Amino acid sequence: MTITMERPPGRSAAPPPPGRRRPLRSRRDNLAGYLFLSPWLLGFFLIIGGPMVASLYLSFTDYSVLGTPEWAGTDNYERMLTDDPRFWASLTVTLTYLLASVPLVQVFALFLASLLNRGIGGLTFYRAVFYVPSLIGGSVAIAILWRFLFEGDGLLNNALGSVGVDTSHSWIGTPDTALGTLVVLNVWQFGAAMIIYLAGLRQIPAELYESASVDGAGRARRYWSITLPLLSPVIFFNVLMNTVGAFQAFNTAYIVSNGTGGPADSTLFYTLYLYQRGFVDFEMGYASALGWALLVLVAAAAAGLFALSRRVVFYGDER
Repeated sequence: MTITMERPPGRSAAPPPPGRRRPLRSRRDNLAGYLFLSPWLLGFFLIIGGPMVASLYLSFTDYSVLGTPEWAGTDNYERMLTDDPRFWASLTVTLTYLLASVPLVQVFALFLASLLNRGIGGLTFYRAVFYVPSLIGGSVAIAILWRFLFEGDGLLNNALGSVGVDTSHSWIGTPDTALGTLVVLNVWQFGAAMIIYLAGLRQIPAELYESASVDGAGRARRYWSITLPLLSPVIFFNVLMNTVGAFQAFNTAYIVSNGTGGPADSTLFYTLYLYQRGFVDFEMGYASALGWALLVLVAAAAAGLFALSRRVVFYGDER
């Protein structure tokens, strides 16, 4: 007599024991994945990770590039905070540049994106024209052109002189106006932020504006109550990226000031001062300490923006 055991209803058969080839196949898949990732992993450890670890070590040493690093403990950081007025000057210049240029970039970019979003003709042409400065604005050629534009006998003074305005001083040679010329250059490169704003504006449903119009909301009210809240994640992204970019600004200040940060350290950006210490004075240990201090500053600024975003950034899925 044969006894047949039936499975209880609702239960599936037990899975078959794993075959011998499955672990081998899994290892092969993992190996293939790491093989495809190897260019990125090599680039990270050789170009980013390795130099970061080396610079962290050098920041605690007295290293002149030509000699052997000598352990100095926290001397570089103590010198930076207590006995280096140019460090504080460079930090002040950088923060002034950041606080002046980042908001202006957002205002210009959002204003023009709002105009282009109204359905004007030739949208593709205008997008390309406004985006071009973002592509070439950080180049050495544009920095040299900017210097020619704002020198004492530059194009700006010649143009003002042709209409009877007597301006003989150099805009980039006067401490009160030198940093302002670099702020104008950064604002001129608003095209990338404008494209992002335009993409965000085109994602806002038109039905929301129609419903608000039916309820009697005017254009200003619709912009304040609908556009800005729904665009706040895009605004946050642009502000964050422009803030990080402002901390890293270097090319324009180096070219305009001939690498000095002048006049009177008025264009001495933090990165330019770091470059002077490391590659002009050959104080690579101190320059490494400046680099890690910059990393802490950027991280603190990003953390502050993320903390603020919890209150001012609106996401559509929030309840």
